[in-house]
Amino acid sequence: MAEPAAASKNVKFIITRQDDPQSAPYTEEFDLPYRPGMNVISALMEIQRNPVNAKGDTTVPVCWESNCLEEVCGACSMVINGKPRQACAALIDNLEQPIRVEPMSTFPVVRDLVIDRTRMFNALKKVKAWIPIDGTYDLGPGPRMAEKKRQWAYELSKCMTCGVCLEACPNVNSKTDFIGPAAISQVRLFNAHPTGEMNADERLEALMTDGGIEGCGNSQNCVRACPKGIPLTTSIAEINKQTTKHMFKRWLGV
Repeated sequence: MAEPAAASKNVKFIITRQDDPQSAPYTEEFDLPYRPGMNVISALMEIQRNPVNAKGDTTVPVCWESNCLEEVCGACSMVINGKPRQACAALIDNLEQPIRVEPMSTFPVVRDLVIDRTRMFNALKKVKAWIPIDGTYDLGPGPRMAEKKRQWAYELSKCMTCGVCLEACPNVNSKTDFIGPAAISQVRLFNAHPTGEMNADERLEALMTDGGIEGCGNSQNCVRACPKGIPLTTSIAEINKQTTKHMFKRWLGV
């Protein structure tokens, strides 16, 4: 078992890098002085400040994405010691060394740890994951959502489009067009909204096409990996029921 960072007073990183989308990936090692409260993002910032690898050679600073630094924006998703997660919440004290940092493999790599989440955003567009309004004028207060429904809907609204659930899902890869658990859960969220339910059938129809809900293999990796604890498998089960009911209604012409 690797020695904890606090005991060694030194932190060793092995970072998977890639110069551009067409380049082959390679690894580069870095040794950094340990600081209390250090997380993966602060380590990457230290490498950016002083880009010298473990061999003592000056190198190009590592590229990554981050924003809020408090596990809200979802921008800093990456694979840390084999687990997809948020780098801002990955404390060095809780990680075994050497700390291996890689980009998420589900999405195309732009450079180093920066990935292209277009697949995820296109999935949200496909299911119309928003509340459409007619015009930009003041429409006044909308219909109220029942408190019981609001409580579980709030849990679904915590999704930060980080992509971790897609990375953990074995059915989301370059050989499939599965829409992924995040978009399915968002369908449940917006179909539950008093205004959003006007487009419920349209969203369900989108999930009944190729790459829709039928692509789920029920591995349940997504719900275990989600950093916000969103009940993704519960949403998938509910949407599975809704699409089945919608299909029978369509056959019966109801």
